[in-house]
Amino acid sequence: MAQVLEFRLPDLGEGLTEAEIVHWLVEVGDVVAIDQPVVEVETAKAMVEVPCPYGGVVTARYGEEGTELPVGAPLLTVAVGGSEPAADGGREPEQGAAPEAPSADEGSGNVLVGYGTGAPAARRRRVRQASPAAAAVPATPAVPAPVPAPVVAQVNGSAGPAGPVAVVSPLVRRLARQNGLDLRTLSGSGREGLILRSDVEQAIRRATAETQIPASGSTEPVGTAGSSNARPDVVRVPLRGVRGAVADKLSRSRHEIPDATCWVDADATELMVARTAMNAAGGPKISLLALLARICVAGLARHPELNSTVDAAAREIVRLPDVHLGFAAQTERGLVVPVVRDAHRRDAESLSAEFARLTEAGRSGTLTPGDLTGGTFTLNNYGVFGVDGSTPIINHPEAAMLGVGRIIPKPWVHRGELAVRQVVQLSLTFDHRVCDGGTAGGFLRYVADCVENPAVLLRTL
Repeated sequence: MAQVLEFRLPDLGEGLTEAEIVHWLVEVGDVVAIDQPVVEVETAKAMVEVPCPYGGVVTARYGEEGTELPVGAPLLTVAVGGSEPAADGGREPEQGAAPEAPSADEGSGNVLVGYGTGAPAARRRRVRQASPAAAAVPATPAVPAPVPAPVVAQVNGSAGPAGPVAVVSPLVRRLARQNGLDLRTLSGSGREGLILRSDVEQAIRRATAETQIPASGSTEPVGTAGSSNARPDVVRVPLRGVRGAVADKLSRSRHEIPDATCWVDADATELMVARTAMNAAGGPKISLLALLARICVAGLARHPELNSTVDAAAREIVRLPDVHLGFAAQTERGLVVPVVRDAHRRDAESLSAEFARLTEAGRSGTLTPGDLTGGTFTLNNYGVFGVDGSTPIINHPEAAMLGVGRIIPKPWVHRGELAVRQVVQLSLTFDHRVCDGGTAGGFLRYVADCVENPAVLLRTL
């Protein structure tokens, strides 16, 4: 008899507490191998294929495509340890055999952060040996193990009139709290009455619609022709996944960081000439973004205050020794900020290659959570959109962001004469808690000097 093991949504790292099922890669009855990807999920960071640590026959799946699950919720159950599946696809493992514990070959080591068959025994489902009396009973097909009741959180210190609230995700509780919604008034649509984010969002929409009733006392119901909710051309886009993560992060940045912006125009003609000469010499092509990154790294070495973060609880500025350079990239899934690790140790060629790799991964949706986190400073080249300037929002919890506009021919006084030069606008948005305008202006002026005369960079390396 096979043993049925339950595989739960693992800890995906970086503080992520939930994920949305995008695409199931296996069906009930399929035979899976150890560490075979079984489902593709979307987190607030990236698309992730989740491998199963057990090998056997899939007996149940939990959650349809488009469903959000909290970390720790059941994903699927797998029957392991039985005989080989039948020729029809093995939808029922052979019964009657004595249950056996999974061997070392039936589980992997580490699947994702905090999960794998090397986890504590409490994570595994054990099947007791059948008693002699039970052995005489005809065998029945294996069924999925019952799903444990969700964690029950007490809201406002009391169960309230509706009893205890079944809610697992802290994001759901925060969303309800921010919108003044009492979770005790909701009925969860998840398993065992679990309250999901979609339940909270639906309740918020209902509450918003009720507040739109005309104050004049009109009896016209909400959602009629006068309301945007009734118009068929109105499109509502859920703030979840990457878009939701961006919204949360930018809102937090604007709420917590007292930012300021300074900017300067620079003559980039010599930088463009230098790049052309470098690429004409043969070898891998050097991107303009890589040259700007090298300038940023050199500027941060002179002004380390900008490569820092603020520990508000301890009231400390934490200056970071390494530069992990983020760069903004627009993809079909929205704006993402991949991070080039140890940018201060890379030359222009290495930076070009890493920028290309991460950009391609962003476009294909294969960036990992590790590719999108841990940045200490961000370089934002919004010039690719054909705009000159911007005052961007800092990528929390970083302390600064350098923006680069488009490089275009403009009239410019060069060596005392009016000439047409390649001009770019540079802007620096910085956290005013970590430094004053003198430091920010000194960094930006150094960057502009290097853009106008690349030899300045060579002198300071």
